[in-house]
Amino acid sequence: MWAGAVRSRMTRAAANPRKPITRRSGSGEAEGAGVRDQAVRSEIPEPAYVVEGKGAGAAKARVYVGDCRRILAALPEVRESKVDLVFADPPFNWSRDYDRWKAAQAERAARGVERYETWDDAIPREDYLQFTREWIGLCAGGLRPGGALWINIPDDTAAEIVVYVKNELKFEMVNWCIWHYRFGQNRTGSFINSKVHALYFCKPGGGGGIGGRTWDPSLILEPSDRASTYFDPRTLSKSDGMPAGKRVPMDVWYGKYWGRIQGNNKERRGNHDNQLPEAYLERVILSTSREGDVVLDPFLGSGTTAVVAQHYGRRFIGCEFSAANAASAVERMRLGPDRPGKALGQPTAIFQARAASTDVEERFGATGTAGRGAKRRGGRAGAAGRGAKPGG
Repeated sequence: MWAGAVRSRMTRAAANPRKPITRRSGSGEAEGAGVRDQAVRSEIPEPAYVVEGKGAGAAKARVYVGDCRRILAALPEVRESKVDLVFADPPFNWSRDYDRWKAAQAERAARGVERYETWDDAIPREDYLQFTREWIGLCAGGLRPGGALWINIPDDTAAEIVVYVKNELKFEMVNWCIWHYRFGQNRTGSFINSKVHALYFCKPGGGGGIGGRTWDPSLILEPSDRASTYFDPRTLSKSDGMPAGKRVPMDVWYGKYWGRIQGNNKERRGNHDNQLPEAYLERVILSTSREGDVVLDPFLGSGTTAVVAQHYGRRFIGCEFSAANAASAVERMRLGPDRPGKALGQPTAIFQARAASTDVEERFGATGTAGRGAKRRGGRAGAAGRGAKPGG
């Protein structure tokens, strides 16, 4: 399955990093998948940066600058399928300015100080889809059996990716999650978009009851609506292995610390067009990898994946096309996360807590799940909560 797709044509793509690597006609194999056997025989690249971790669980991070397709094909961890988790937030091909140092970089290039390169985010649609298949194929080949593949992608390419990864690569789709944010792009001709898809796949062949995949939700549990809003006593004696009043998060992600990183947000990094919240990567990394695992991000961007992975003791490998973006991300990695753990355990109930007696509030409060602003029984409950059915 993983043999023979990436060939010497990749060296041609190196001359034009925005040109897709041409697939073999009629090969029936996934683009980018033949990393081990017949990939381009380039030397192992030197990382542009090596960042030492901090603390007891410190893990080293490596950052490479250039086209991820050329870099991934040469990395030992990818060739030998030793990556445990891939998280990818690729260019969306929306004509976005992912590298906002363009003017300064161009000026330096004109003086011969450095080479000027930036990503072309407006390539023809079929070229973009080919590029997408290529980098996904390389990442898929680099995963161990049972490894996790996460892809952050908007509406216009989500379906194509799901079909490719499920039908061509034969990965299991574990979850189709949604990252929902309230500050969407304003429009009047259709509904305002306020989400991105968080696609979670597992590479086959891992064995075991859940396909050999890593799954530990214990650190990302949140208060159940049944506990925080409805004070349902059944949630205090659960039989599903979860602590009293807690649940695994739902597949639509929102809440405090989950908004788009804009303006004066504490996490905001200047000169980055697209930045994910730390809460997002915290949930992904803590639940689907273990301390010491190898985490790969082929599109480093502002460095959120790297910052969170290294903070929680994962070995990190990142690729970034823009040298300026890479330098900024590494600076952020050395500073560490802005809100480590702040989003963990936050309630996501959308209704006001129902009326409850003092003893019930105290009973549920002992589990850390009592809803805020609950009305004493006999008082007037919030109208939003009337007649609503428990959701989890």
